[in-house]
This record gives sequence, C-alpha cells and structure tokens, in this order.
Amino acid sequence: MNRILIVEDEQHLADGLRFNLEAEGYQVDVVDTGEAALERLAESQFDVVVLDVMLPGMDGFSVIKQMRDNRQFTPTLMLTARGHPDDVLRGFAAGADDYLAKPFELPILIARIRGLLRRREWLQAAIHSQASLPGKTSRPSEPTGEFRFCGKLVSFDRLEIEVRGAKYPLTLMEANLLRYLIQHEGKPVSRQRMLEEVWGLHEDTDTRAIDNFMVRLRRYIEDNPSRPRHILTVRGVGYRFVAFPGDEERA
Repeated sequence: MNRILIVEDEQHLADGLRFNLEAEGYQVDVVDTGEAALERLAESQFDVVVLDVMLPGMDGFSVIKQMRDNRQFTPTLMLTARGHPDDVLRGFAAGADDYLAKPFELPILIARIRGLLRRREWLQAAIHSQASLPGKTSRPSEPTGEFRFCGKLVSFDRLEIEVRGAKYPLTLMEANLLRYLIQHEGKPVSRQRMLEEVWGLHEDTDTRAIDNFMVRLRRYIEDNPSRPRHILTVRGVGYRFVAFPGDEERA
C-alpha cells in the first residue's frame, strides 16, 4: 500500500483529502506545519508528499528545499494558492516534482498523485529492465535506466549523476530536463519547448528559469562549466546536448 503524507494547515481540506485518498486505497498521514512534515519524513518513508505552499512558520518552498538538502527525494506535489508561473517555477527550482493550483478538482489531484507514483515505479524498475549500455552505444531514445557519456554516468532510476567518482543527487525535474535534452541529442531545443513539454507550462512564462536549471546541470557534468562542451547554448533559441563532443570536433 502506497503511503502519502499530506502537509496542509486548512483542517477541512486536509480531512477531505485524507478521506478521499484512503477511499482510493492509500495510507495517509496528515501534518499541518512544515516543521512537522520534516520530522515525519525523518521518521518514516512515504511514496508521495502533497505539500501546501502557504503554511504557518516554514512555508512549502522552504520545506521542499530542506527535504532535498537532507537527500529526501520523495516525489512531491506542491499545492499553490495561485497557478502563477513564478510560483510554479520557484517550486520546481526548490525541488518539487509537480504542482497543482488551488482550488483544484479531486480527480485531477488523484491523477497527479498516480502519475508521480507511476514515474517512481518506472524509475525504480528501469535498472531491472534495461542493461547499462557502455561507450557510444549508450544513446537511448528514451533513457530511463542509465546513460553513460564521456566517463559520466546518469542514473535515472536513482536520480543521481556520477562524475569523476563523485555522486550528485538530481531532483526529478532536473532528471526530466536532462532526459529531454538527451532524447533530442544534437538538436537545438528552445526554452519554451522545455517549459511546455517537460513542465507543462503553456502560458506566458519567464523562460530564464530554464537557464537557472542549465547552470546547475552544467555544474554537475561539465569539466569547465564556463566553457561547456555537453550542454551548449544556442543563441536566440535555447540549448543543445552533445554526449560525445569529440565526434563533432572531428567531423
């Protein structure tokens, strides 16, 4: 049975979510502060966290950041008072995996939770269903398990990247962005396309948020982030991923 932690200070909403999610067959715990959520996560393992942004004391943005800093990578759905893109992007930047604006319809919330659970299951199962492909054969069109390039290893199932013996955790959104770039290897991908196809943001949104994520990804995978060879900027468009830059340089 999947366990869900609800972090919500509006009692009537928390009670309603608990009732309906338990009716769907989930085991549900409820806390009403960010501090209590961090304590519960330190004590127990959950499959999904439903986290309200507006909480007394520590807000949801601070909670998700602290979770990721503590290497707690439980898939997290943030509930925002508004579906404003800036709030959504701030949540993603802190480490959230999905968002839903209040007021929301219950079937949509349940569908989002199921989606996070499916993604978690796919990631965990990937290592069993796909063998790691070494060298230049490791160019999957749909990378879900491991992806190797130039001595680097991205483990999508474990949400981490290994570079020169050091391992760095990835949020699910960082992993999804990197996966999207890998899927379109060698092709320029616009910031707007990434916002729409990776994050589902279709309205007028500041695309510079993508740049912030690329800065972080470059810190992980580039030998010299100021002179990137894998995640290249395409001026006026977006970015292009190159797994083996030596091939392009010799071409």
